[in-house]
Amino acid sequence: MPETLDHLPLARAMEPVWLAKSDHSPATARRLLLDFLSGVRDGERFADTGQLLVSELVTNALVHATKRDQKIRLRLEVDADQLWVTVEDASDKVPQRRTDTDGESGRGLLLVTALSDAWGWGPREGVGKQVWCVCSPDPAVR
Repeated sequence: MPETLDHLPLARAMEPVWLAKSDHSPATARRLLLDFLSGVRDGERFADTGQLLVSELVTNALVHATKRDQKIRLRLEVDADQLWVTVEDASDKVPQRRTDTDGESGRGLLLVTALSDAWGWGPREGVGKQVWCVCSPDPAVR
């Protein structure tokens, strides 16, 4: 029996997706997030903040940690209370929050810090690292 909107699962994880080093990858990641959240009951409560967080983590991985012909991996998980975003890359370089925000770029992790409940990073199996964040639903979205 097909699920209806009233019977969508509360907790769900998306199969990890590999994204190419491309200017289009942040937009692809945002679309994947919205598609993923559309299959989760009340998933729209995470959409706005989730899109910003996905964009920042994917962009950071592409700009600072991914060489040509390498890919990054995006994982998404959600339940009624939190959305988890994890981006993996092949670099061992530690993510750095910049304190100099006068330039046109470099504010990605400052945004992640401001918008998420928590974020961090650690090694991944094999080579590279994973950077993750978790956010709560937007209480204004019902």
